[in-house]
Amino acid sequence: MSKYFIRRFFGLIPTLFVIITISFFLIRLAPGGPFDVEKKLPKAIKENVERKYHLDEPLFVQYGRYMLDILRGDLGPSFRYRDFDVKYYIFKAFPPSIILGVLALFLATTLGIGAGIISAVRQNSWLDYSSMTVAVFGITVPLFVIGPVLMYIFAVQLKWLPVAGWIHDLGPIALILPVVTLMFPDFAYIARLSRASILEVLRSDYIRTAQAKGLPFGTILFKHVLKGALLPVVSFLGPTFASIVTGEIVVEVTFRVPGLGRYFINSALNRDYTMIMGTVIVYSVILVVMNFLVDIAYGFLDPRISYS
Repeated sequence: MSKYFIRRFFGLIPTLFVIITISFFLIRLAPGGPFDVEKKLPKAIKENVERKYHLDEPLFVQYGRYMLDILRGDLGPSFRYRDFDVKYYIFKAFPPSIILGVLALFLATTLGIGAGIISAVRQNSWLDYSSMTVAVFGITVPLFVIGPVLMYIFAVQLKWLPVAGWIHDLGPIALILPVVTLMFPDFAYIARLSRASILEVLRSDYIRTAQAKGLPFGTILFKHVLKGALLPVVSFLGPTFASIVTGEIVVEVTFRVPGLGRYFINSALNRDYTMIMGTVIVYSVILVVMNFLVDIAYGFLDPRISYS
C-alpha cells in the first residue's frame, strides 16, 4: 500500500504541470492585456512596461521563464498591486480563505451525515421529509441568494449577527454567517448522498445477518453500516473542498472577508496574469491534495480495495 501512495503522491506533479500549462496559455491567448486601460498609453511607454515584465518576448519563452520561476517558488510580480509580489498577497489572503473553507466543510460533513443517518433510519417519516426538503433547498438556491437572505434576516432584522467583516474586527461571531452560507449547498449534497448510501447498505445481506444474530442496532449502524456507506461521501469530499474554496469568491465578496476571492476577481477584471495564475495554482494544489487524501481514506475505510 505504501508504494501505491508514493506513486500516487508523485503523480500529483504531472497533474499540476498540465493544469498550470493549460491555464497559462488560455489566459495569455485571451483578448486584452494587463496594460490595456481606458486611457491608452503612449506606444513608447507601453513598450517599456511590457519589456520590464517580459511581455514582449515570444509566448513560449514567457512560458519557460514562468515555469522556471515557479520551480524557484517565485510567482512573479503583480501587474496591478504594487510594493509586493504575488506570493505575498496570496499568503496574506490564504488564511481567511482556508479557515472559512475548513469550517464550512466540517459543518457540511457533520450535519450532512447526521441528516442522512436520520433520514435513512426514519425513512418516509416527517424527519426524513423535513431534512430532504432542506437539502433540496440548499441544492437549488445559489450562494448569492442564500447569503443576502441570511444577512437580511439575522443581521438586519434580528440584529443577532454582524452584517459583514472578519475576525480581527468583530471576533469569532463574524464567521457564523459566511460559514453557514458556504456550507449550505454541500451539506445538501452530502445529506442526500449519505441517505441513499446508508439505505443501500442497510438492505445488504451482511447487515441482515448481523440483525439476525441479535446485534444492537447502534452497533450495526456505527460499526458496520457507516463504514461502507461513507465511501461515496469520502470520494465526494475531495473535489467538494476545492469547490468550497472556489465558491468562497461569492461569499467573501458578500461578507467582505479578506480572502483570495477578491484578488481572484480583481485580477480577472484587470487581466493581472501573474495574480490569476497564482490563485489558479493555489486552487489546483488544494484540489489534487484533497483527492490524494481521499485515496488514502479509501484504504482505511474499505480493506477490499486493492492498491497494487
